[in-house]
Amino acid sequence: MTNHDSRYCRLMIRLLSDRTDRISEESYTASACRIWWNNHMMKKQAFLCVNLAVLLFGLAGLFAKWIQLPAICITFGRVFFSSISLGIFMRIRRQSYRIPDRKSLLLLICAGMVLALHWWSFLESIQRSTVAVGTITFSTFPLFIMLLEALLLHRKPERRNIVIGVILILGVLITIPEFSFENHMFLGAMAGMVSALSYAVLTLQNKLLTQKCDSTAIAFYEQTTAAVVLLPFVLSSKAIPTPADTGLLLLLGVVTTAFAHTLFITSLKSLPAHLAGICSSMETVYGILFALILLGEVPSFREVIGALVIIITVFFAQARAES
Repeated sequence: MTNHDSRYCRLMIRLLSDRTDRISEESYTASACRIWWNNHMMKKQAFLCVNLAVLLFGLAGLFAKWIQLPAICITFGRVFFSSISLGIFMRIRRQSYRIPDRKSLLLLICAGMVLALHWWSFLESIQRSTVAVGTITFSTFPLFIMLLEALLLHRKPERRNIVIGVILILGVLITIPEFSFENHMFLGAMAGMVSALSYAVLTLQNKLLTQKCDSTAIAFYEQTTAAVVLLPFVLSSKAIPTPADTGLLLLLGVVTTAFAHTLFITSLKSLPAHLAGICSSMETVYGILFALILLGEVPSFREVIGALVIIITVFFAQARAES
């Protein structure tokens, strides 16, 4: 091979090498762009999912006014239809119903009993007062989570959290016009606080359960347990639902409970928990707006101020916790 041929071969090798590098670089850039775009779209879809779920959660409270049954019967219908739809969903996905150990099973049963108390007290609060009072008092559950964590983990609450708790309590007190057991607003607010406390307990129980069990399976077993626990109370009430009530209970259980829960859990796979929590604080706003539009319930000045105090405080606390 002549010197000219050698130089020509080296030049071609260099050109081919440069071209290969450029192709590799372009391929890497294209792959990175595709990954970024896919992640962006997944987060966007997750954000839409969590907001739709919270919107449906906000709508659920109105069924306490639409359905002409006691709160205990509405709660039973909700968990009954929801557990059936979740069971069908798990069957379609060929998802296992297995619980890993006896301790988890006992915790699931306890959580189901707490869930029954939570949803009954929430609906009872709305029936005794208004949608605004029920959703406003329920939104204080972060305060109870803070107190329970401090109690169970033997942790001294931070000064900032104590201030936040005091503000949340003030927000609730603002909404109550009269502190008397003869006042339906006061009784509704007390039931709402029971709902908030029971939801805080349920949140901590679910935090333990999600370490071993699938989220959909947890919801299925909790709601099935709640239905079994509530059945004797429903039978003793002797309430008979009309066809319209049954249709509304089906809608409440399937759409605003099972479907909304699935959307919310799905969103957590792509969204940070704090962002989902901030979106959840909008449930009160959605509930009040739905009640205004669909029920004609105009919130009082006290209810609006109390809601603003609680929502802004929760939003600020969750944002600060992340930062």
